[in-house]
Amino acid sequence: MAVAHDFTLGSVDVALSPRERFAEFLQARGKRITRQRQVIVDHVASRHEHFDAEQLLADLRTTPQGARASRPTVYRTLAEMVDAGLLHKMVLDGRAVYEHDYGYPQHDHLYCTACRILIEFSSDEVAAIRDAVAAKHRFLPQGHRLLVTGLCADCRTSRSKSRHQDRV
Repeated sequence: MAVAHDFTLGSVDVALSPRERFAEFLQARGKRITRQRQVIVDHVASRHEHFDAEQLLADLRTTPQGARASRPTVYRTLAEMVDAGLLHKMVLDGRAVYEHDYGYPQHDHLYCTACRILIEFSSDEVAAIRDAVAAKHRFLPQGHRLLVTGLCADCRTSRSKSRHQDRV
C-alpha cells in the first residue's frame, strides 16, 4: 500500500505505550499477552504505514522474533488491536487495510482506485462541517472517518494520455 509522504501526522501524547495499552485491554478481558502478541504489537507500533495482514505476516517472517507468528494469531491479534483502539481497519478494494489509531491525530484519506495510493490529510474545514452538522442534530461528535475515493493526479494524467493515444 503506497502512502503519500508530503503530509506528516505528528503524534498525540498518550499515557501508555501501545504494548501497555494492549496488555491492559487483554487483561480486562481475561486474556494474557503472549510472546507472539507482544512481537506483533511491537512490530506494528514501530512503523507508521498502512498494511494488510498478509504484508504483516510476511514482514514478521523476516525477523527472528516474528518468524513463528502464525497466520491465525496475526489475524486474531489485528482484530484485538482494532477492538483495543490501537488500529483502525479500512476495507479498500475488498481487502482489510490497517493503520495506527492510538497516539495519532484525527485525519482523513484520499484513495486512488487506480494506483491504490492512500493520501492522508487533516482539514479544519472538514472538522467544522462535522461540528456544524452535529450541532444541528444536537449530537456530540467524538471523531469521524472520511475516505474519499477517486483518481490521483498521476493516474488522471496517464489516463488522459492513453485516451488521447487511443484516438490517434
